[in-house]
Amino acid sequence: MAVEQYVVCEIHGERYCIKTSEVKEIKRMKEISVHELPNVPSYIDGIINLRGDVVPIINLREKFEIESKAYDKETRIVIASVEDVLIGMLVDRTIGIVEIGDLSIVEIVEEAKVDTEFISGVGKIENTVLFIFNLQKLIERRN
Repeated sequence: MAVEQYVVCEIHGERYCIKTSEVKEIKRMKEISVHELPNVPSYIDGIINLRGDVVPIINLREKFEIESKAYDKETRIVIASVEDVLIGMLVDRTIGIVEIGDLSIVEIVEEAKVDTEFISGVGKIENTVLFIFNLQKLIERRN
């Protein structure tokens, strides 16, 4: 059984995870200046300058059509790399790192609260369900 590490984050009470191999860093929202852009989809909050790299910030609440929430001390931007493309994902908070074995991951069910197109599977640790992001699909879809 292969085991992989994931960063766990929360959006609207649901837990999601991203492979640690895809995560470059996690920033506090209050420490970052996001520059708004005209004529971009509503789920793009803007861009940040991260040590010379321009990184678009995707508001996952907006992307998944979940009610908006004001930024607070727990709000984080998870900076990830997908095929050498950096993206920032705005999440309500990060929780930590977990290990999930491939035998603990099942395909997504249609009853999930979010657009399942961006979810590659569901990991289960004890009584906790974790939706696993498919970052490639998240950056491919343009709407």
